[in-house]
Amino acid sequence: MAKLKLGAIADDKPVRLNVELPASVHRDLAAYAAMLARETGQSISEPTKLVAPMLARFMATDRTFGKARRKDQAALSDKG
Repeated sequence: MAKLKLGAIADDKPVRLNVELPASVHRDLAAYAAMLARETGQSISEPTKLVAPMLARFMATDRTFGKARRKDQAALSDKG
């Protein structure tokens, strides 16, 4: 089986965010949660717990976002 992009889900203090997803995306999220549970052995009671790590992974691998973020942080540190 191919390795999934997400690993075990960290237990972190959440910030509540209400988002509406299309039913097809929710079904895919539930399927991903089931596959991830089989791969990691970690029980995922609620597929919505995957949204934050998926977004974090997406942003971490977006090169344009990373470059812009580093540029912004450098500009802020130069001002301080």
